[in-house]
Amino acid sequence: MNKPLMAAAIAAAMIAPAAHATTVAIAGDGSWNEFTVDNVRAPAFGTGWIDAADGSALDFTFTIGAGQHGMLTVVDAGFAGDTFTITSNGSILGSTAAVPAGDVDGPLEFDFGAALANPSYSHGTFMLGAGTYSIGGSLLQSVLDVDGTPLDATNGALRLSVSAVAEPADAALMFAGLAALGLFARRRQAARSADAI
Repeated sequence: MNKPLMAAAIAAAMIAPAAHATTVAIAGDGSWNEFTVDNVRAPAFGTGWIDAADGSALDFTFTIGAGQHGMLTVVDAGFAGDTFTITSNGSILGSTAAVPAGDVDGPLEFDFGAALANPSYSHGTFMLGAGTYSIGGSLLQSVLDVDGTPLDATNGALRLSVSAVAEPADAALMFAGLAALGLFARRRQAARSADAI
C-alpha cells in the first residue's frame, strides 16, 4: 500500500465514529441477564454477544467488593449444542462446557434455569474475587443449520451471585468448634465402650 493511501485509511479510521456498544450493569443477586448471538445483525458479521434490541456489541459490568466473592454462571439456551468463550476485561476467562453440536431440528429451551439443569446445554461457572469486571463473550461452537453449516445465531444468559468471604477468624472458630465436637464424641464413645466391658 502506498503512503498516501495508508495515510487516507488512517485518517478515515480516526474520523469514523466509534462502533456503538451496549454495556449493562448487573446485580449480584443471581438474576439472569440475556444475551444474543446473530452473525447477520452483529458488527462485521461476528459471533460475539450482542444486544437483541439494536445488534450492538454487548458486555456486562459489575464490581465485587472487598471481602466478597462472586460466582458467575453462563448458560446456553435456544438450541442445545452451542458453546461460548467468556472474556473478562478483554482477557479470556474460560469457556462453557463442551457438548455435542446440536442442530436446528432439536428442541428449544428458553428457560435459563431449565437449560442449566439439562446436560445437552453448555454452561460454565467461574469464581471471581474482589474487583471490577467487564464480561463479554462469543460463540465457540454453533449448532448446525439444515444444510450442515454453523447457524451462528443463538441466545444465552449469565447470572452473578455475590456473597461474603468467610473471615479467617470465623473459619478458625468454626474449625475449633468442630474439633471440640469431635473430641466430645470420641470421649463419649470411649465411655460407652468402658461401660460395656
